[in-house]
Amino acid sequence: MLHCVFWERHELRKINNPSFGRKELISILALYLSQTMESKVKYEMEFPIHVSPSLLFQYISTPSGMSEWYADNVNSRGELFTFIWEGSEEQAELLSKKNGERIKFRWLDDEDTDYFFEMRIQVDDITKDVSLMITDFAEEDEVDEGKLLWENMISNLKHILGSA
Repeated sequence: MLHCVFWERHELRKINNPSFGRKELISILALYLSQTMESKVKYEMEFPIHVSPSLLFQYISTPSGMSEWYADNVNSRGELFTFIWEGSEEQAELLSKKNGERIKFRWLDDEDTDYFFEMRIQVDDITKDVSLMITDFAEEDEVDEGKLLWENMISNLKHILGSA
C-alpha cells in the first residue's frame, strides 16, 4: 500500500490508496511543491511618453530597439529572445505581439507558470497622449525593487527617444 501526502486548502493530508502509482505520487508532490513555493504578485505601471506610438513600438518590440534601453544586447530566434546584461543572460519566450500595440513575454524560468511581462502602448482617445503600460510579476517582497528597475529602464528609454 502506498502512502501519499498532498496539499489541499493549506492542509497536509495523508492518504492510503493502493491505486496511486508512482506517476500519481509525483504529480501530487509537484502540485504540493508548486503551491508551497512563494508565489509572485502581479503589478502594473504607467509611464507617459511624448513620442509617436509607432516609434515607441519599434523600441519595445525589436531586438535592436530593446538593446538600446532594456538590455545590453538582445537576440531573437523565432519566438525565443535572449537578453544579455553585463555577461549574464536570460531567455524569454514571445507569447504574443500585436503590431503597434503590445508585446508579451514569459521568462523560461517561469515556463510552467502564468507569469509574464508585457509592454503595451496606450493612446488616450481624446488627448492622444501616449503611455507605456507595464505588467510584470515579482515575489511580494521584491515588487518595489521591480518597480524601481522599470522606472530606471523607462527613464533610459525616454532619454533615448528625446522624451525625458
